[in-house]
Amino acid sequence: MIEYKDVSVSFGKFIALHDVNFKLNKGDFLHIVGPNGSGKTTLVKLLVGLLKPTNGNIVNSSLRMGYLPQKLNTKTNMPMTVREVIYSGFAKQKLIPSKSDCDLITFWLDLMEIPQLYNESMAYLSGGQQQRVFIIRALISKPDLLILDEPTSALDPSFREKFYQLLYKLQQENQMTIIHVTHDLTDAVKEDCLTMYVDQTVKFFGSYKAFHSFEHRGASS
Repeated sequence: MIEYKDVSVSFGKFIALHDVNFKLNKGDFLHIVGPNGSGKTTLVKLLVGLLKPTNGNIVNSSLRMGYLPQKLNTKTNMPMTVREVIYSGFAKQKLIPSKSDCDLITFWLDLMEIPQLYNESMAYLSGGQQQRVFIIRALISKPDLLILDEPTSALDPSFREKFYQLLYKLQQENQMTIIHVTHDLTDAVKEDCLTMYVDQTVKFFGSYKAFHSFEHRGASS
């Protein structure tokens, strides 16, 4: 479904990524880890189309993609309501959302435990609330590829476990391919997941179990 072939990215003399190669199949769940500035966000921005590789090729056969960026660009004077932001993620939109569209938005707000925010302005939401809204926006169109860049950075610790349970349920029920960039694998990982360690290039790509051995050897070696 996804393949990176000898992909490199340079910004002037700075090499952000070098010679990246890996493949993902439909339904895979990949966790991407690595130190700050290692190129993790650059790697997923290439897949979304926000950046182009300096060298190499990327194959992406997904039909519909959901994306949650690392930095949520929500301006304090943003006049949109929660409902309007979520509706902007629908694959097909009308001038006025139908009752079934509104019911679906309500369903997801309940699922993410923020039903009271339906008509609230995005400008007055906390960082964690905004993050939940944008997570819904990324999921609402039932993408076959979901890309999440640090999706729990502003979420309450008590909600994180529920969030990851939801992701695994979506993966299993819908054969959704999920790419998840994170600093902390503690809450996120199940044994059947793939893990990638990135530091300008792919230092490790394989099972989570094998990643433990890689960590013990030293990620930087």
